[in-house]
Amino acid sequence: MERIAVCPGSFDPVTLGHLDIFSRASNLFDRVIVLVSKNMMKSHESFTPQERKDMILRVTKNLPNLEVDIFGGLLADYVKDAGAIAIVKGLRAVSDFEYEFQMALANRKLYAGAETVFLTTTTENMYLSSSVVKQIAAFGGDISHFVPPEILDFIEKRLVKERQS
Repeated sequence: MERIAVCPGSFDPVTLGHLDIFSRASNLFDRVIVLVSKNMMKSHESFTPQERKDMILRVTKNLPNLEVDIFGGLLADYVKDAGAIAIVKGLRAVSDFEYEFQMALANRKLYAGAETVFLTTTTENMYLSSSVVKQIAAFGGDISHFVPPEILDFIEKRLVKERQS
């Protein structure tokens, strides 16, 4: 039986921290679906779902068992329909765990066929988030240490354009 995992997130934009979680998940599962989704807690998105999907595809070409999809509904429904056995979430700090633990319990209640697996970030990525990248870029800071080089120019151009608006 193929072991499929879904790795959901907004990835607005994708960071080196996300890439680390994708890579590690691809070593644990036969197939990993990175699922670009809308975060209801965030009111503004810098990149469209299709742009985020395209960026992730560009930076994960070396992971043959990874695919990217877009979904706007309940995660539990997607996981069930995909035949996945796991939901993979990256954790940076204890503060992430509280929210993610609640979500894991809710997803388990909605669909008991998949476990939530938490992967802790590497120490160099503990502070890194899409929000941090956007904030640094908004003030003209160097984000090259935070995002994959293949998509750096695209991200910078978009975030600079937002700053000027």
